[in-house]
Amino acid sequence: MIGADLIAQILKSEGVDFMGVIPFNRLEESGAKAGIRPLIFRQERVGVNLADGYSRITNGDKTGVFAMQAGPGAENAFAGVATAYADSVPILLLPASNPRSRHGVHPTFSPSETYRTVTKWSGKVSMPENIPDMMRRTFSQIRLGRPGPVLLEIPSDILSEELPEGMSTTYTNVENIKSAGNPQDIKTAAKMLLGASRPVIQAGQGVLYGKASKQLIELAELARVPVMTSMAGKSAFPETHELALGTRSSSTTDMVVHFIDKADLIFGIGTSFTRIHYGMNDFDKKTLVQITNSPEDINKDYSPDHAVLGDVLLVLDELIMEVKALLGSSNRNESFKFEDEIASVREDWFKEWMPYLQSNETPISPYRVIWELMQNTNPAETIVTHDSGSPRDQIIPFYNTVNPNGFIAWGKSTQLGYSLGLAMGASMAEPNKVAVNLIGDYGFGMVGLDIETAVREKIPVFTIILNNSAMGIYRPHNFPTANELYGTKYTTGDYAKIADALGSYNEMVDSPDEVGPAINRCVETVRSGNTAVLEVMTKEEPAMPHRMF
Repeated sequence: MIGADLIAQILKSEGVDFMGVIPFNRLEESGAKAGIRPLIFRQERVGVNLADGYSRITNGDKTGVFAMQAGPGAENAFAGVATAYADSVPILLLPASNPRSRHGVHPTFSPSETYRTVTKWSGKVSMPENIPDMMRRTFSQIRLGRPGPVLLEIPSDILSEELPEGMSTTYTNVENIKSAGNPQDIKTAAKMLLGASRPVIQAGQGVLYGKASKQLIELAELARVPVMTSMAGKSAFPETHELALGTRSSSTTDMVVHFIDKADLIFGIGTSFTRIHYGMNDFDKKTLVQITNSPEDINKDYSPDHAVLGDVLLVLDELIMEVKALLGSSNRNESFKFEDEIASVREDWFKEWMPYLQSNETPISPYRVIWELMQNTNPAETIVTHDSGSPRDQIIPFYNTVNPNGFIAWGKSTQLGYSLGLAMGASMAEPNKVAVNLIGDYGFGMVGLDIETAVREKIPVFTIILNNSAMGIYRPHNFPTANELYGTKYTTGDYAKIADALGSYNEMVDSPDEVGPAINRCVETVRSGNTAVLEVMTKEEPAMPHRMF
């Protein structure tokens, strides 16, 4: 048995079913022999993106894995890992490296050293006898505490050489250990929540990872508190609920703005309280309560008035019991009510934006595309994600999620093209749902060749390209001279033809009335197990609700 065989056996015992890879890494062959499917990509970062989407949609219960070739393969994956790190996604990276005899000799590349700033933990196997211990430490970092990418560098000689005779290959699987909050901290949090006159709950990605949406809904209804989500927490609370304010993101809803402005308490659940997005400076003036499983989150960007450290699901269960005890009944009386106020703000906001969402202009408004997507898909049977820039800021405020993980919102690091791999990972995690990614022409230009990967590997996804032939997020004043003299803002391409050449079903539409029927045809194509690409010729649209930057 060689080192790669032992690592593959351990991966299989930890529930790993597939592994992204671009040859050559010995783990590709050893994994296949152990029953781990190798997925081959056109570029490394899309493989990392798929692992990211898979881990998000499975709430980290299943781990997305990507193995890299020594040298260029490990170097090329960096962008994907950086974004997963920014959004705290638990993925496993297994780069090969040069033989141990070459470590430290120019120009050998050391992944464990180079990736240290964009991983939760980064280690290296120094001898074959350490493989079981290092794999145990690796999966402990993946499963315990704050999620994040974990990297284990494996020198190529350790991967390929026979294990020493008599070496122990015993491995014990890692369990996910959770701890509840301090009872007194929970009592204080409950009193602060019920004592506020205008509280707002901010639900973060931790609610999704903790599978605590049911408890979040119960708490919100019990205390009658409006709920907004962080960007990464979108879908943790149903946005059709009468207490839903929407997503606090780089662009956001009138409801979020209205209730943050008037709030006296922001009650964070499963959130890092990162200083970004609407209200980021207003939070300094609010009373803050923070529930998190990571000590690193507390006092990171804000000094909360009170914090509870513990698993979000366990803490919410305890918090609900404490709130019930304080109320003395199952819910608050009718005098404490925000539902009508939320509905009124939402109605006025939609009146303002319906001309965009139902626009008949040509080139087509991107908001019309988003509207048609909402009208022609079932959100309970769909997983939607977006690319960075305009697609993100246009869809997040308006797309209403109804169930956990029905949407992947991301963007603390904003790699163009990230959404294609995310959708592929979502499709693998939930094969009975339609995975959709909304991407601009510039982002598609970066990753579009991996449509061939989706076709070849039979990972059905639905890619909608908003083609305005420009970097639409930027305005003329961003680089006026460069744009006037050299046209640096504008791009060209016929992306439906590219998709056709790569084997995907494809359509191109340039009339608003064609968008809905085309979406329906593409959805049916994906349901039949095939990949679909829809190119929509859109206008540049500068209007974005409450965009921060």
